[in-house]
Amino acid sequence: MLVKTKYFGEIDLSEDKILNFENGLMGFENFKKYTILFDSEKEEDSHVMWLQSVEEQALALPVINPFAVKEDYNPEVNDELIRPLGDLNEENLCILLTMTVSSDVKKTTVNLKAPIIINSDTNQGCQAIVENPDYVVKYNVYDAVQQRKEKEAASC
Repeated sequence: MLVKTKYFGEIDLSEDKILNFENGLMGFENFKKYTILFDSEKEEDSHVMWLQSVEEQALALPVINPFAVKEDYNPEVNDELIRPLGDLNEENLCILLTMTVSSDVKKTTVNLKAPIIINSDTNQGCQAIVENPDYVVKYNVYDAVQQRKEKEAASC
């Protein structure tokens, strides 16, 4: 299947790479099918990926593995929200956080409050609001990375 994208041009995508979001994503409820793309030039160096709509070429959200910015991320999600994804386990569970990227890298944030949860076996996904009261919508990535570097330097 050929998919046109704004940022990656035209890509050839096999059906097994399409993720289905029954309810869409927050703010983009009408778009149900996505794929995950990597910047091929930086794939090895970057934790950032793109959640690309296969229905709307201009819709690509930067996403990141939550453990790259918050090692102890442990979202509490209502089971009813994730039941449609199928049986989840450590091998098939994929959690991503949407990013808000600023021209000033020190202002880049991730949304800890509404992770994207994917079952890689069924290719079903959803975006859920977590019940953890201490998780915020705008968690500063730069500060988190700096704190991690300081912690690693102190332990050496």
